Amino acid sequence: MTSPDPSLQDALRRERAHHDRCRAALTAMVDGAGEHVVTGEDVSASGADAEVLGYRLRSRAKEMRELPEGPLFFGRLDFAGGEHAGQEYHLGRLRISEHPAAPPLVVDWRAPVSRAFYQASAGDPQGVAVRRRFGWAPGSRGDSADLTGLEDEHLGRGESRASDIVAREIERPRVGPMRDIAATIQPEQDDLVRGDLAVSVCVQGAPGTGKTAVGLHRAAYLLYTHPQRIRRGGLLILGPNRTFLSYIAAVLPALGETGVRQSTLLEEIARHPVGGADDERTAVVKHDARMAQVLRRALYARVSAEGTAGELAVPDGSYRWRVPAGELARILEGVRAQEPPYGVGRERVRSRVVRYVQLRAERRAGPQNAAWVQRISRSRAVGEYVDAVWPRVRPEEVVTELLTDREALAAAADGLLDADEQKALLWARPPRSWKSARSSAADLVLLDEVAGLVEHPQAYGHLVVDEAQDLSPMECRAIARRASFGSLTVLGDLAQGTTPWAARSWTTTLHHLGKPDAAVVPLATGFRVPKAVVALANRLLAKLDVDVPAGESLRGDGRLRIRPVPAGDLLGAVVDAVRDASAHEGSVGVVAADADVDRVRGALEAAGIPAAGPDTPAARVSVVPATLVKGLEYDHVVAVEPAAVAEAEERGLHRLYVVLTRAVSRLEVVHARPLPF
Repeated sequence: MTSPDPSLQDALRRERAHHDRCRAALTAMVDGAGEHVVTGEDVSASGADAEVLGYRLRSRAKEMRELPEGPLFFGRLDFAGGEHAGQEYHLGRLRISEHPAAPPLVVDWRAPVSRAFYQASAGDPQGVAVRRRFGWAPGSRGDSADLTGLEDEHLGRGESRASDIVAREIERPRVGPMRDIAATIQPEQDDLVRGDLAVSVCVQGAPGTGKTAVGLHRAAYLLYTHPQRIRRGGLLILGPNRTFLSYIAAVLPALGETGVRQSTLLEEIARHPVGGADDERTAVVKHDARMAQVLRRALYARVSAEGTAGELAVPDGSYRWRVPAGELARILEGVRAQEPPYGVGRERVRSRVVRYVQLRAERRAGPQNAAWVQRISRSRAVGEYVDAVWPRVRPEEVVTELLTDREALAAAADGLLDADEQKALLWARPPRSWKSARSSAADLVLLDEVAGLVEHPQAYGHLVVDEAQDLSPMECRAIARRASFGSLTVLGDLAQGTTPWAARSWTTTLHHLGKPDAAVVPLATGFRVPKAVVALANRLLAKLDVDVPAGESLRGDGRLRIRPVPAGDLLGAVVDAVRDASAHEGSVGVVAADADVDRVRGALEAAGIPAAGPDTPAARVSVVPATLVKGLEYDHVVAVEPAAVAEAEERGLHRLYVVLTRAVSRLEVVHARPLPF
């Protein structure tokens, strides 16, 4: 906060001068990274070394060049005790120094010493004498003149108070994509962000508690703390749709982390394009956990010794090695009992048959070399036998047979799916090929399940899964396969579950994700949604079939207005509400039932109000279908006809709960029909 106090003005001048010094040092770091690319490749001992080192240096130079503009620090710690006694550190989104061996001008917010900025209090100062926060002009690109204020908390004196700077930062208008929260992380959020890489965690977050930001900052923290392990295994951010990913895309680059894969589950598993859609009844069956066993039965039904001719004769020059039928049956059953991936099972059968032959040959003629073993393994007799008892298979073949052949489906689904469920699965008209098939998103989930049974997919070191409450059991299994050797950060809110298969409890979802022991940590106190809006949403929460704590808010500002209107005046009232909201700073989101979106957009455009879609984060006014608003936030929300949103789908009340909790400053509910809460 700017003040005429001469001492504060003098402090601001010194901090601006420090920021100028930091800016010069950062420029030198960027330029130096580019120079290191050339010199590093020149001094390498070999071509391979040069290629590896050059790649690393070029990646680092690219990351430095792509750093977003903005203030270089947001806080400062002055230590009076502990191992850092007498030191002061400026905190920012990345480390800045004038020389690699020189003390840092700015310490990365993820460094261990920075934790005191988020955790220290008057009761537990952790050696901190003064915690300073800096106020920057909104939208600052990092000009030192934009440093407009500062606040000091003298923790060493037992002084602790709410920060006006933090409050203003949280309440700042939401025009554009999602911002990072490095400057405003709260203690309970910091605990989650800095959690152990090896430990999976599930964050049950009420609206506005920052669960998405926590997940992204945790990703940035893990990349900083475990760079080799994470980059070797990979880190994946999974969001519900491309609109959501577009909204969060700028957060990690702002924290100095580029090149992190951000995707949707459908994009990760898509072996073919989605060309069709299932009706709800069919989709529910395909997404059911029982389908995993149905698909396993259908795949392993292809493994059979029937039709083979007794013993196996393997030519070896002029001699033939014979493998008795009983031994072949023992090998086949032994491999099946281990339940390896289907593709691995084929090779185990082959290798055990070859090993049997090898032992017989060594008894007769002594040790055999690797070339002999390879020749026997590739022999036509062994290959034909393996193909007969454990045939090669493509996932498309298994799923196609299951969805087109009544008898095959009945055999695989016996005791698992009833007759009506089996009927719902069958394709009305079998496609000529998967290229021409109008496959649904659920079909791709089935394909991924079979593909995972054939051969394990690439696993990541860590996955951040947002809006996880909407995942089906089969989708969870697809994620579990990609986290088989890594950990998960699971983010969601059971009250916001809107799919027919949405989770009712995290216990079940975590089981399907392969992390049944993951801790479920609730975040109930919000910093985004005003108190009046949270109170309204809590009235609806009582009608939802989930056991989650009612939300709370630290925001005493904001505005809630319920505007009842005659049916014929609904669109006109929406236009008036948008004009009212547009008179204030910030973004405006107009959210309506999907079927009403075109009418609402048409009314706004007829009134001369340009309205973009949800995929344009920087737009001033956006008209958003209720089914796409999850995860987004707007300074001002106009919720159109809640009854229409609630009745549009089976879990419409949950969808409405999402709609009502998107507002940062103002919520106006425009309705002509009775409210469903």
